[in-house]
Amino acid sequence: MRIISGLLKGRKIKTVKGMNTRPTSDRVRESLFNILNEKPKGAKVLDLFAGTGALGLEALSRGASDAVFIDYNHQAISVLRQNIHLLGLKDRAKILQWDISKNLKCLKAYPFYFNLVFLDPPYGQALCKPALIHIQRQGSLAHGAVVVIEHEASEVIDYLSEDFFLKDTRIYGRTALSFFSSQ
Repeated sequence: MRIISGLLKGRKIKTVKGMNTRPTSDRVRESLFNILNEKPKGAKVLDLFAGTGALGLEALSRGASDAVFIDYNHQAISVLRQNIHLLGLKDRAKILQWDISKNLKCLKAYPFYFNLVFLDPPYGQALCKPALIHIQRQGSLAHGAVVVIEHEASEVIDYLSEDFFLKDTRIYGRTALSFFSSQ
């Protein structure tokens, strides 16, 4: 895997061995960031179920100011630390090991609001809706923040509340990207 664009374009990033972590393919990542266009510039990014950190690292390469990466898997956290070190992003990236399925109280330590959120949970475990609820309850989103959920194309993401509305869904083979905006 590699960084597709921005200051770190072409730099390789490590992946987690095995099938426990499913990194976003270069093709889907490129499409995602083409859709986002200028959104990453200056953004405070939250990368949930971060895995290797590919989405948040790509956002940092494209001008995001800071990123908080959250995952629970020990192996993924180790690879993510290596990637941040290899790319020289230690001053702009924070890593939290946390079980997102329970809550996001770990975000209380961050006094700012996130403009861009990536949510890429393991497929087939129905974790999207609980994660959106936790984001909503934590109150860590800036007005107009964009939340991008990567999920199986067959999974319908229909979580609606007064805080989020679905703007668009794009399908790439087995993978879908759903774009939400916060109110």
